[in-house]
Amino acid sequence: MENAAGIGTVTSEMVEARARELAEIDGRPSSKPSEADYQQAKRELTGEAEMDPQEQSSESVPDSEGWDPLPGSTGRQAVDSLGEDEDAEGRSESAQMFEEGVSEAEHDQMRQASRADENSDEPEP
Repeated sequence: MENAAGIGTVTSEMVEARARELAEIDGRPSSKPSEADYQQAKRELTGEAEMDPQEQSSESVPDSEGWDPLPGSTGRQAVDSLGEDEDAEGRSESAQMFEEGVSEAEHDQMRQASRADENSDEPEP
């Protein structure tokens, strides 16, 4: 395999040379590489994972000082949102239909019982 051998130990001279290249690529004088150029050069030469600026800044903040939208706020429990087919009591559409059917059946039974009582109260001819 060609180019399979590593570059060996990364020296400060190697980092310096790569940082100068990065400054030149970025359109700045190669004699004045920035701290970011040195960091990127070191990452490239050592194989460290590259971090985006937002991730890098969040990594540098201690966990105890993490994001706090309103300092001193204790927050609150978010309201559970109902699904499309749920009613105010959280029942699904099929559960609603089932309950409606049970209610209608009970109503029909009560009407039939009421009619049967009326019929039994009438004197037979």
